Amino acid sequence: MADERPRGAERKAALVIAAYEQIAAKGLGGLRLREVANAVGIDHSTIHHHFPTKRDLVSAVVDHATRQFWNATPTMGTSREKLHAHLATLGRMIAEHPDLHVVLREIDLAALRDPELAEAIAANERGWQVSLTSVFTDGAAEHAWPDDVDPVIAAKLVIALVKGASLGPDHAAAVLSQLDTLLSRGSST
Repeated sequence: MADERPRGAERKAALVIAAYEQIAAKGLGGLRLREVANAVGIDHSTIHHHFPTKRDLVSAVVDHATRQFWNATPTMGTSREKLHAHLATLGRMIAEHPDLHVVLREIDLAALRDPELAEAIAANERGWQVSLTSVFTDGAAEHAWPDDVDPVIAAKLVIALVKGASLGPDHAAAVLSQLDTLLSRGSST
């Protein structure tokens, strides 16, 4: 009988998925390396060959979770169209994958007390912040929103509202749609 346990890179990816699923089910405080290793079918001491510390594993979970959003901001269309599509996509993702957002919010809360984890999250969110700021900057030139919308603050507002809306997945799409409507008011398009 062949050993069907994952090896190498597959094992590392399986450990990340097992940790992700455990955080989704039990919260970050319920993450147990022994249970993650058992889920993958390896001895718990072997996990340290892939992730020297629990924080390293959690950072890999952050990377895995945030990677799901890499294509959420369209590259084509006007700024209004890009923002509208981005918010609609995020609303759908929250409704369809609430566990993804539960994991990210768990980690966000833990990062308030853990500077290294906070930096890992910030590093993953920088691209989102830059992308949204660019949409708002371009949109200002297109008169896509009121003239007094600050692109950097507007991007931070979207990020904060998405995080908050993810805590209520049943209403997230409507909340993000309302934000889209409010940002459009006063524009000349």
